[in-house]
Amino acid sequence: MAAPGLRIATINHDMYDRHTTYTYGKVLVKKNAWLGMGCTICPGVTIGKYAVVAAGAVVTKDVPDYAVVGGVPAKVIKMLDPDQMKD
Repeated sequence: MAAPGLRIATINHDMYDRHTTYTYGKVLVKKNAWLGMGCTICPGVTIGKYAVVAAGAVVTKDVPDYAVVGGVPAKVIKMLDPDQMKD
């Protein structure tokens, strides 16, 4: 599920050669992940299955399965119980 204002970035500028070199990274969003309003997913990040990304979060690192993350940069706030998940 993706809320309005979601940004998924797959390209970035090289820090040293800012005008001509770009870096790329695939973004993978796994089964039943929930991406909150206005969050940003940076290049090279994987969002785990059933993970929740809070509104406005900036995700710079992989998010584990069943994790709830939030903040800038996003950090794990809590882990969801896989046994409680309903499809």
